[in-house]
Amino acid sequence: MSALILSKNNLSGMFPSFLQDCTQLGLLDLSGNKFTGRLPIWIGDLMELQYLSLSNNLFYGNIPFTITNLGKLHDLNLAGNSLSGAIPCRLSNLTAMAGYGKHDGGEQDWYFDTSPSMLSVLTKGQELHYGGFALPSMVSIDLPSNHLIGGIPEGLSSLELLKNLNLSRNYLNGKIPDKIGSMRSLESLDLSSNKFSGDIPQSLSNLSYLSYLNLSYNNLSGRIPSGSQLDTLYLEHPDMYSGNSGLCGPPLRRNCSGVIAKNHGCGSQNKAAHVTEPMFFYLGLGSGWVVGLWVVFCILLFKKTWRIAYFLFFDKVYDKIYVFVVVTLASFAQKTTARLQMRAYYEAAGFFPLCCFVTSPRLLAMCAVYF
Repeated sequence: MSALILSKNNLSGMFPSFLQDCTQLGLLDLSGNKFTGRLPIWIGDLMELQYLSLSNNLFYGNIPFTITNLGKLHDLNLAGNSLSGAIPCRLSNLTAMAGYGKHDGGEQDWYFDTSPSMLSVLTKGQELHYGGFALPSMVSIDLPSNHLIGGIPEGLSSLELLKNLNLSRNYLNGKIPDKIGSMRSLESLDLSSNKFSGDIPQSLSNLSYLSYLNLSYNNLSGRIPSGSQLDTLYLEHPDMYSGNSGLCGPPLRRNCSGVIAKNHGCGSQNKAAHVTEPMFFYLGLGSGWVVGLWVVFCILLFKKTWRIAYFLFFDKVYDKIYVFVVVTLASFAQKTTARLQMRAYYEAAGFFPLCCFVTSPRLLAMCAVYF
């Protein structure tokens, strides 16, 4: 069996286990059903897959790392599930998308005599349907509307033949990698409704085939890269930068100097706050010590009974400390002198002290002087 299309049949249950034996399967479409559970690890053993669509189901858990073993894969669609975790990092193993490592026997065009809406690809903000002819040469990764976290893996930028990348409506964060500009075949890029931050890479302006870009509703900031390609895209899709309050410069009306000045102002205020906080602390500590000292001085000055009691208290404390120090020093000096005299006596008489300590209860612990 080379193809299996079960889309939009209201099927349920776990991922079909019988597919594990279908190692010659080139096309698998289970989209639009109610399949649930985790995607199996053995999905990476279906080495002949070129088209894999599991979109709009109830799958959850991580995307299996073995999915990067599918070197012939042209189209991966996992949209509209509850998949979580990070995007697999070894996407460079998808050699059919990277444009190197041609497979033996060449590439196969799959032909299906079906309805025109049988096969679908989500690209450029709309769902395109194919059928009734050879599967188009669309090279696509669709992972929107899941719960994916983390950043965009570096291996993704090596997929030079990738035409459509949709990672929208997830929880991805971090910076958009600068190497994304090396995906020279990219026609559609949708990173909207995530948590990406930092600047928009200047390399995006080098994507000459890019005809759709959506970076809206992230935490992007800084000046928007210049370039005729991006300016043209903005005229066609004026909402592509919406929801990023930190972006500035053309084609937006927000002036970068105002944003930078505002940021610098906040930084100066924060720095000033960090500098003044210790100063106020020590100032308050010093003034409190001075006020407390003056309060005690005034009480002793105008309250005779308190003044007498104060000096008597310190006299008693002084006497106790003096007596303790003198007695301790005298006792120590006396013991030291006695030990020195005893040692001198033994050395003059030729005797040597010998001490034996036996821990056994049957023996006597003794200490004696032995010739």
